[in-house]
Amino acid sequence: MFGLGFGELIILLIIVLIIFGAGRLPELGESLGRGIRNFRKQLRMPDEIDVTPPKNGSEGKPPPERS
Repeated sequence: MFGLGFGELIILLIIVLIIFGAGRLPELGESLGRGIRNFRKQLRMPDEIDVTPPKNGSEGKPPPERS
């Protein structure tokens, strides 16, 4: 996984524990999981198609010629 060994992962976990504290780790994990879930959901959703008619009412007519 990204060239990280077991020792590097342990050091990274210790640094995260020092920075955020043990009480906030579940909160951080939950928000990270929620973000990943929302990202995946947005990837699976089809693109929205704009079907609103044009406001000027010139549907199908070519634009007026300029002289």
